[in-house]
This record gives sequence, C-alpha cells and structure tokens, in this order.
Amino acid sequence: MGRLFGTDGVRGVANADLTAELALGLSVAAAHVLAEAGTFEGHRPVAVVGRDPRASGEFLEAAVVAGLASAGVDVLRVGVLPTPAVAYLTGALGADLGVMLSASHNAMPDNGIKFFARGGHKLADELEDRIEALYTEHAGGGAWERPTGAGVGRVKEYDEGFDRYVAHLIGVLPNRLDGLTIVLDEAHGAAARVSPEAFARAGADVITIGAEPDGLNINDGCGSTHLELLKAAVVEHRADFGIAHDGDADRCLAVDGEGNEVDGDQILAVLALGMRDHGSLRKNTVVATVMSNLGFTLAMEREGISFMQTAVGDRYVLEEMKAHGYALGGEQSGHVIILDHATTGDGTLTGLMLAARVAETGRGLAELASVMERLPQVLINVPDVDKSRVDTSPDIKTAVREAETALGATGRVLLRSSGTEPLVRVMVEAADIDQARSVAERLADVVKSALG
Repeated sequence: MGRLFGTDGVRGVANADLTAELALGLSVAAAHVLAEAGTFEGHRPVAVVGRDPRASGEFLEAAVVAGLASAGVDVLRVGVLPTPAVAYLTGALGADLGVMLSASHNAMPDNGIKFFARGGHKLADELEDRIEALYTEHAGGGAWERPTGAGVGRVKEYDEGFDRYVAHLIGVLPNRLDGLTIVLDEAHGAAARVSPEAFARAGADVITIGAEPDGLNINDGCGSTHLELLKAAVVEHRADFGIAHDGDADRCLAVDGEGNEVDGDQILAVLALGMRDHGSLRKNTVVATVMSNLGFTLAMEREGISFMQTAVGDRYVLEEMKAHGYALGGEQSGHVIILDHATTGDGTLTGLMLAARVAETGRGLAELASVMERLPQVLINVPDVDKSRVDTSPDIKTAVREAETALGATGRVLLRSSGTEPLVRVMVEAADIDQARSVAERLADVVKSALG
C-alpha cells in the first residue's frame, strides 16, 4: 500500500489491502504511541469505536476492538454512526481516542480506519507517522508488551450514543425547521437513522431515500457522489430542497427546489453570510481549499468577507481554523466544519444549519445560493497512474504552463494526486465551459501518457 496513512486515515480494499491483521496491529500501535505521548497517564484509557454499515466493517471493528483491549484500553462500542458522531462522542465522553471504520464516499469494497485524539480531533501527522513506524517495526516480528489479568481492556456497548448525538445536533440549531419539506439521501450509509431523526425532531417534514443499508449498497448510485435520485425526488415531491450525505456522513451537498445542485462552495457561502449576520463568523473569515471555485472567492470579496486558502483536504482546513481561531471552513466536495459545534466535517450538522438559514430568512435555497456564481469548472480523474511523479514530470509542467497561458486571467489549472485513491485529479476553470473541457481533456491525456 506504500505509506499507510493518507489525508484521511488508512484506506484500501477491505480484506486485501486493509486486513484484520493490519487493523489489529494499527490499533495496538496507536495505543502504545498514545501511551508514550502521555495521553493515558494517571488513568485507565478509554476508546470510542464506531463504523459505517459496510459488511467489512463488522470484522474490521472486531479486529480494532481486540487490538485496543489487548493493549489495555477499555472500549465503548457505539455501533453504526457517522464519523462526526464518533468524533463528538470521543470528546463528550472524555475518551482518550476514537476509532472510525469507514471509507467515506468510496465504493463498498473499500474500507478505512480513522483515529481521533482526545477531544475528538484528528490525530496530528506526527502521531500518525509514529503509529505507522511502530506498526511496521512489529509487523516484522517484534513482540508487543501486553497486559494480563485485570490489565486487559474491557469492552462495552454504548447504546446511548445515537440519542446523545442527535440531542447535540438539535441543541445547537439557532431556530426550528417547521414548515420545510426536505428530501434526505442517506447513501445507504452511517446516517440512515441519525439524519432523518434529527431533521424530524427539528420540525421538518422529512422524505428519505437511500436509507436502507444492507452492508453492500453504501454509496451505490446514491448519496453525495450520485445526486440524480435526489434531484428527481425533490422535484417529484415538490420539496423545498434536498440534502445528500456520503457513506459516513461527514459531507453534505444539496439540491434546490428546482432540482439544481448546490455544492460545498455555495453551502459555505450561504453559511458564511448567515454567521456574519449573527456575529458568529469570527474574524469575518472563512477557510476553503485551492479547489474552491473562483466564483466563491469573488462572492466573499463582494460581501466583505476574508477568505483563507489551504491545500486540499479537510484536515488542512481544520488546521488553519484552529491555528487562527476561525469558525467556518470547508471544501467544495461538501466537507464543512463549523468549529463551534463540531471537531470535523459534519454532514448532518451542515444540512441542519443550511435548513435553519432557509427557515429563518424565508428565502428559497436557490435564492440564497445565488450569492455566488459558479464559473465553469471541469474535473477529470486520471486513474492507474504513478501519482507520486505528478509534480516532477517535465511533460506535465510544460503542458500546465501552456494551459495557463491559453486561459490567461480568466481561468486556472490545478493538478493534484488524490490522498485516498490511486489517481491524479485534473481541474480546469475558465469563463467558457467548452474551453475548460478542452484544456482539461488535453491535460488529462498528457498525465496519462507521462505517468501511465
């Protein structure tokens, strides 16, 4: 697999790349690293473990729980809950670490392991590096030091996690959602119960699709990566709008009442203006990534809101927010972080806050989202290439320079290797969609030729 930890934990094909042995070993290594860092000092350590509904999550969860307990960590199993719920419960319960088994928006055969530090925050890169190094060392045959007798970890079910998380979501809403009809696409994923319950308790009339997970259908033609079903359902039911999550519900995309997509940039813009109006947009600043549409930047400038830009990945958005005390940040893909109420991207919370803004203003989502005009943007994923050489290939550098010259000041080019999949992403933005598509296709051909 190369380096185990990517931008969002450890991911791979379950039972091929991501095996039970790997899950167990990483969990033991994580316990040892956190113990050495002083996280467990003076008390018996506790971990919160949750998963999404993937079939492979059942045996991987068992492996993680076994690894932690064998290292002397007590485990609270919260079952199938969204990633942000596991992060929230890790903080709310005072646990020393949290572990989520999920591959987010990836297809069902994949799975992943994501660790959270005390407080529900993602582990620092330095700790992930130490966990990986320690795991690698012991995978070569080194014996672990293991407790015995009363020193082994105990495992308990924590069934209260669902209600506690939903109560948290309802508790932070600024106003109720009475009078709104909302379609929710749960991607047959981790929020299939949580999200409909939260929206209903908040007063909305809820219509659900993609809310029957069977372990095999997660993200299958539905959810935030496949909005067609949601668009059709919103129009069919004449709903006010629709919300789509991904498999672990850390993302949120939307569809307005006419069936048009409202992406993460637009959601971020709507929330930024709402928080500014309520005085909660600290330092009058929003954080986004280099993938954000140029239209978002222009909208924030027009509204007098400062905009900080980071590398792609919600962890980098979060680092910038924590370092400078900002309250709102996110990605075009629908990862939105509202730091006063969550330690990571929370798709259900984002959807609720978006709905609250619609209810508060009495304006439709299409009108609210029109604060920014999306410039044409074409994204092409080039699979099965050596993504490690994307920044060093002379042919690619020449092609990018030529593309930037052709686009001039009216567009931009971005090439980046995926942090979670074996592919290179080619993004081109231009005032004209045909030009953007032509330039993107030409660059994608060069990437495939140079790195294939």
